[in-house]
Amino acid sequence: MASTTREKKRWLPLEANPEVMNQYLWRLGLREEEAELCDVYGLDDELLAMVPTPVLAVLFLFPCDEKVETERLLEKERSQQVNIKKPSEKIYFLKQTVGNACGTIGLLHAIGNVTSELNFAKESFFDKFFKSTANMDPLERALFLEKDGEMEDAHSLAASAGDTEASANVNEHFICFTCVDGELYELDGMKTQPLSHGPSSPDRLLLDSAMVIKSMIERYPDSNNFNVMALTKKI
Repeated sequence: MASTTREKKRWLPLEANPEVMNQYLWRLGLREEEAELCDVYGLDDELLAMVPTPVLAVLFLFPCDEKVETERLLEKERSQQVNIKKPSEKIYFLKQTVGNACGTIGLLHAIGNVTSELNFAKESFFDKFFKSTANMDPLERALFLEKDGEMEDAHSLAASAGDTEASANVNEHFICFTCVDGELYELDGMKTQPLSHGPSSPDRLLLDSAMVIKSMIERYPDSNNFNVMALTKKI
């Protein structure tokens, strides 16, 4: 996903490919023996039951068009209303200030909200990044990432490792679903803040995310450009 008003950089987009993304995550400090991404082959109960558990986060790739931009503007207006419930302060959230970085932002949202469940390789990128940005606000985290050459190089390597030829011109966007404080949150770096989708739990994260994703897919009856992946913990 490309646009933001203060965009200075544009990266090549990541392919929705668990094999490529896992190598990316493991290179940055996620331990291979602890967690990995896997494909979610369908949103029916039978196919969701095939996904390894526990599920730590869900990534969703979907078309990005004028509908999405309109919804973002409406969401921004709603978030500025004083009577709107604020999201949990425990959520790790960062804005997207780099074009086509939504895949990396989605992965950071997925990992950043379950750091208590994971043990990063000592002195790895993730180990240092999440410690350094723990007390920053979403924009400060975004600017910190924007200036990080190590992440940019790792992203570039992952973007060039996919099965399809990398191109800066894309019309799809990654978002993340996670459970924090008993609520299901949609984390989109292009939005003002995390969006709550109501009560949930770690055990229901995949099922509840699937319900929201189904409703989003219904908005695009003429498109097949969707992908769902789950970050799962190895036991």
